[in-house]
Amino acid sequence: MLYRWFLISLTMLILLVGCVPASESKDTNGAVGNPTTLFTQSPAPSETPIPAMPPHPSEPLFRLWVAPSAPGDLLKQIKDISSVAISENRTAADFSLDVIQNGDTPQTTWIYVLTAPFPTLLDDVLLDDLLAAWKGEKELAAFNGSPILLEESTLSAFATLWGTPDPKAVKVVKREEILETAWNTQPSWALIPFEELQPRWKVLKVNGTSPLDKSFSTDTYPLIVHFGIVAPNPGLTDPNAHLNLPISNYDSSKMTSLILTGTTAMVRYFALRMEEKGITYPAQDIAAILKGADILHISNEVSFWEDCPSAQPVRREMRFCSDPSYIELLKYVGTDVIELTGNHLLDWGEEPFIYTLRLYEENKLPVYGGGLNRKDAQRPLLMEYNSNRFAFLGCNAVGPEIALATDEHPGAAPCDLNEMKEQIAALLEKGIIPIVTFQHFEAEMFTPQSSQRVDFQAIAQAGAVIVSGSQAHYPQGMTFVDGRFVHYGLGNLFFDQMDKWNRQAFIDRHIFYNGRHISTELITIILEDYARPRLMTSQEREKLLKRVFGECVW
Repeated sequence: MLYRWFLISLTMLILLVGCVPASESKDTNGAVGNPTTLFTQSPAPSETPIPAMPPHPSEPLFRLWVAPSAPGDLLKQIKDISSVAISENRTAADFSLDVIQNGDTPQTTWIYVLTAPFPTLLDDVLLDDLLAAWKGEKELAAFNGSPILLEESTLSAFATLWGTPDPKAVKVVKREEILETAWNTQPSWALIPFEELQPRWKVLKVNGTSPLDKSFSTDTYPLIVHFGIVAPNPGLTDPNAHLNLPISNYDSSKMTSLILTGTTAMVRYFALRMEEKGITYPAQDIAAILKGADILHISNEVSFWEDCPSAQPVRREMRFCSDPSYIELLKYVGTDVIELTGNHLLDWGEEPFIYTLRLYEENKLPVYGGGLNRKDAQRPLLMEYNSNRFAFLGCNAVGPEIALATDEHPGAAPCDLNEMKEQIAALLEKGIIPIVTFQHFEAEMFTPQSSQRVDFQAIAQAGAVIVSGSQAHYPQGMTFVDGRFVHYGLGNLFFDQMDKWNRQAFIDRHIFYNGRHISTELITIILEDYARPRLMTSQEREKLLKRVFGECVW
């Protein structure tokens, strides 16, 4: 009877597959793989009645023993398969699922990550040092001899690959308790499956690589475990046809990297250097990082204007504008999203701002946080990349009033937090990820002002997945609100301030996977020559992170 049921099922499946039309998706510019500002509409449901599938067999087709090394998510998927019965006894099972090595063909490959609490200074661990710590031969100074936290299945999997660890080198913790245990026992580190990532973890690179890298390859990454069917009984049906295991817990087609940046104002010394050394000169040291983002955000606080005065280091008044040719810098670094909440956008009146809106439209650079009127300025910008759907919202909480949009006049979106909360709730109901950026009070300090904390945290509590301050000329602290990342101020990206702390800034690289924010990487930069930010040295980076983390309230 089982064989007859299988033939009937296979026939029906072939008929159904043959009735489904092929489809392809494209962005609004016709390029595959670029972020798009329109969401793909699902096809209309077919009116052809679908035949009922035959019922599942009343008894499992075979018994499967699953090794203790199988991660929880994999085990759950197996248990959901009606044709498989989980056997507690390996010898009584028809087949076994276990860690495989030595070139055997895997049925599924599981990616793991080395992690630590977010405010950890260490960025990278050598595999040799990790293995030495595992064996109890060496303690990593950064973790002060703390054991590697991991769940039971992870211990079993890596013990198969690396050998039994020194008992003092590891500590088994329940899956749901690892993150809090790590935060409560800092310095600490953990080894977890990729699907367990969440923003309060910092991902540590191993030998300079991590699954969050754009160039990630499973061929060189060491924290991988292969699982497969071992010792099958040739007299039974091949179980692989019924297990339908996932190829992996990692799929790069479900990942999106979003870079948020701080203040950009292409004026004064900065503009002069562009005139002297070329428009792309400011990006020469960080272009690869910015271009590597799937979605790159730039908060440009200054309007373009054809009659803009020539670049000068100092002017009698703080009225800013940029030559239209400078837009080439934004295009060169791969800008995808322009924020228009800046307080200098209407320094020369409405005409340059309206001209700027047209210039962005002509160059296919979508904007948010500003517009032709209040309603236009407060409208969310919708974008999609790798099936992750985003809505960008931004507002100006500080003015000046002349820079704010009204019902009749253009400008930056004024902050109406109640309205923004309603927008966020509506977006979340549709499965869209809200990203909110503020133009808020500026302060030459690491700690945010009380009004910043109140507004940023209120919007995070309302459900914004990322809340970021674009106004700061000073690198400011950060926190988590209900697990959502809040950064009060990133500092300058493209601006000319060369004072000690004004020179230093963050570029925040946020990683989303399958509709969920899973990680944030803090990229640290420092300004040279009034116009050229570069990556910090390891010593510069450690000094900044120590100072900023010391001011944070987690």
